[in-house]
Amino acid sequence: MERRYLLGNEAIAHACLESPVDFICGYPGTPSSEVVDILRGQPERHYYIEWSVNEKVALENALGAAWCGIRALCTMKHVGLNVAADPLMTSSYTGVTGGLVIMSADDPFAHSSQNEQDSRMYAKFAKVPCFDPCSIQEAHDMVRDAFGFSEETGLPVLFRPTTRICHSKGDVTLGDVQESGRTGQFNRDPRQYVVIPAHTRVLHKKLNEKQATIKKRLVELGYNKAEVRGRDAVIASGIAVSYVSEIIPSTTSFAKIGAYPIDETWLKEFVSRHERVLVIEELSPFVEEEVLQVAGTIPVFGKKSGNAPYEGELSPAAVGRIMKSAGFATNMDFPVADPPQDVPPRPPILCAGCMHRAAFYAIKKVFREGIFPSDIGCYTLGLQLGGVDTTICMGASITVASGIAHSGEKRDVVCTIGDSTFLHTGIQGLMNAVYNNATMTVVILDNRITAMTGHQPNPSTGITACGVPIPPVSLESICRSCGVSFVETVDPYNLTLMVNALKEAKERPGVKVVIARHPCVISARRAGISRRPYEVDSEKCTACGTCIRFGCPAIEVAGENAVITSGCSGCSLCAQICPTGAITPGGRK
Repeated sequence: MERRYLLGNEAIAHACLESPVDFICGYPGTPSSEVVDILRGQPERHYYIEWSVNEKVALENALGAAWCGIRALCTMKHVGLNVAADPLMTSSYTGVTGGLVIMSADDPFAHSSQNEQDSRMYAKFAKVPCFDPCSIQEAHDMVRDAFGFSEETGLPVLFRPTTRICHSKGDVTLGDVQESGRTGQFNRDPRQYVVIPAHTRVLHKKLNEKQATIKKRLVELGYNKAEVRGRDAVIASGIAVSYVSEIIPSTTSFAKIGAYPIDETWLKEFVSRHERVLVIEELSPFVEEEVLQVAGTIPVFGKKSGNAPYEGELSPAAVGRIMKSAGFATNMDFPVADPPQDVPPRPPILCAGCMHRAAFYAIKKVFREGIFPSDIGCYTLGLQLGGVDTTICMGASITVASGIAHSGEKRDVVCTIGDSTFLHTGIQGLMNAVYNNATMTVVILDNRITAMTGHQPNPSTGITACGVPIPPVSLESICRSCGVSFVETVDPYNLTLMVNALKEAKERPGVKVVIARHPCVISARRAGISRRPYEVDSEKCTACGTCIRFGCPAIEVAGENAVITSGCSGCSLCAQICPTGAITPGGRK
């Protein structure tokens, strides 16, 4: 046994090594990405690992592996589970032979997501067990146990850490890394794995029959437990368990919910011994609704009573306020901290020298009053540059643009989508737009990497997750095979060529694709590529503000003139747009 100070995702990754896992796949998404990144970085791997093109593909890969009797881990963030929902719903019917753990990392407060979503709802919908950790140590222990529980029940297990679990650090007691020794072997059983209606009806009945046993086993494992200490009771789940534990007095009963489905008999027995019950959990009233079903006339406080919020993440102070609002005692107070005054806001911003800024500059220059649907990626920050009008989910930029183009809207429609996002779910939208003869321009922002989630490779980068060289997918060939006749690839660092390509696309009918291709500035720096930084000639600078409006964080105002800071990456874009030629490479004027 070893005790180490670890990031939550590091502890989860180590638990996979202890289990041990045989097959690992997923699609990068904050806050889940580090698990696969850490596992693919192990010097001696005895398991298969891949970044899949999307979450549906990843889960189907993992399901196939688990059908062969080996242990599989599939990772994603909560919105990725929407993409993987199709196979998830049927995987509970077919079941698994080897353990299958599906990590769906939720993001309360939407730190890096387009919505707040509760993955526990999917577990209930699919009728699969769900583990909901309250600490980094428990996240580690749950993953280790989840593989065995999956094999015991013959079902996939959904593992639901949140951002505070994945991206916090703590001391974790680790076990020994194990060697699997398993070899996959598929045993043909059409009645189990071929879900035609005749088989599905039987499989659904068997799935329902498993539920009662699962509920009792989760109590036996100790992940759902309760202690009666008084007439008032607090029931908490997930990370809220840790917060409640800090402030609940010894005279208030406490029930911890760490796994689902909940045994109603056990829950009713606990609730019935109290005069009042408060339920504290993040996002949906998932546990609260179960409590309400067994409480009878006993008052239940929580989200539905208006004492707890439906949105955002909790904290000890927030939990204290919830408890006090419901009339429950706490053993400490949390003073309300006033926000600091006169601190300038620090919104997310595109890096100095980011190719996306150049692309959006050119798009706005050519299309001006156009409509600009966009997608999920670093380039969503094009919102600050006036180049993003809509963002919904992965791949939706092209399909939303197609819908707008067919709506009768007279303005130009120009959508932006990243290389990895295009391969994730953009191809079908492009094919549909061409098939249905939309008039629109698609700009694929190809920075040669999946940048926003931590610089993971994808099929167009030419290497696998493990760094093995492979033939890169050609975005140009994909677009042409979808029926696009105008496909141009341009380096957005050359603004003249980028503008000209967009002007030509604007004049053509139908669907046009411009691929703006330049390596991510962070990836280039890591690869040792450096450019000469630029500087401003104060004698030529007229303080017109053109470079400031460009939005590069390496350009500031000092006195009346612009100056370029040490953050300059040497992209030359500011020099290209300066109307007076005041910006030149450092050392020359």
